[in-house]
Amino acid sequence: MTNIAITGASGRVGNEAIEALSADSLTLFSHSETEELETEPIDIANRETFVDALEGQDVLLHLAANPDPRAEWDALTGPNIEGVYNAYAAALENDLERVVFASSNHAVNMGNTVSSIRPESTVGKPDIVRPDETMDPDTYYGVTKVFGEAMGHYYATRHGLDVVNLRIGWLLSRDELRAECAERDAAGERYARAMWLSSDDCRRVIDAAVTTTLDSNPTVAHGISDNSERFLSLSETMLELGYWPQDDSAAVLEDR
Repeated sequence: MTNIAITGASGRVGNEAIEALSADSLTLFSHSETEELETEPIDIANRETFVDALEGQDVLLHLAANPDPRAEWDALTGPNIEGVYNAYAAALENDLERVVFASSNHAVNMGNTVSSIRPESTVGKPDIVRPDETMDPDTYYGVTKVFGEAMGHYYATRHGLDVVNLRIGWLLSRDELRAECAERDAAGERYARAMWLSSDDCRRVIDAAVTTTLDSNPTVAHGISDNSERFLSLSETMLELGYWPQDDSAAVLEDR
């Protein structure tokens, strides 16, 4: 049985990760304790605390971050810069086998977005984005995700740590997807259709990212559903991780 530490476990992606990895031994961390979920509080900006927390772990699924794509730089540096460095430093010190880093579509979305004021929108006919293409962050938040992917590349190349940079799309229930698309203009709806990640597919891609033997290291993977209107390429993720998404935003929205 693999010992897996999950930071940001009380978040939406964290809840899906817990379900996806329930067969393993999980240690759950969050910024603060919650009544709904038994977690251990952790300040990821505190390196010594992070090192102690990962003792005895095999894999780190690092989801903890400031997730606001509109956040200003000063609100991001603690969790998204210092926290990421601390995650890798703690993983190395504890001889972990793998880190799965929760990156984001915002690390590569500048060319396809309306503006930094509206990062969750898509203009015209978007260009296809493949995992190995040049980074193109659309916000300060996206910049921090570029940093996280670069840090993973360094630790994979320099220290041999298995690293998966998982660019997560937009995790929404089917009802939430319908509501978002009903309330948005064309650019906003286009983004939602392209970036949707269903709960079931979220579990599939997290399980694949944590458990699949890597042919290339580090690996960059796109975590979205099989949306017919996507522009993040899924071919490479399917081949590398054996991730086979089952849901499509277009099919859900046809039922509106």
